[in-house]
Amino acid sequence: GISRILVDALTIARWIIIIHLIMSWLIQFEVLNLRQPIVSQAWYAINRITNPIYARLRRIIPPIAGMDFTPIIVLFGIHALQVLLISNPF
Repeated sequence: GISRILVDALTIARWIIIIHLIMSWLIQFEVLNLRQPIVSQAWYAINRITNPIYARLRRIIPPIAGMDFTPIIVLFGIHALQVLLISNPF
């Protein structure tokens, strides 16, 4: 029912965040170049999706020693929600 739809939507959100993490590492290590049109379009599209979620958490949890743990916290939150929805379907 509805809980299955929500679990599937959270799975899509999880994959978007994982793709964002991988792309950020590849851009940082200069494997991907933002001057390539398809890379920059994909990067900016993913940033538009993830930044509203990250911005709220970054106000509460600032970067620690220059590392941003916001995506990891979001992934844990998504996993917790999925477990709740699977164990308590409605």
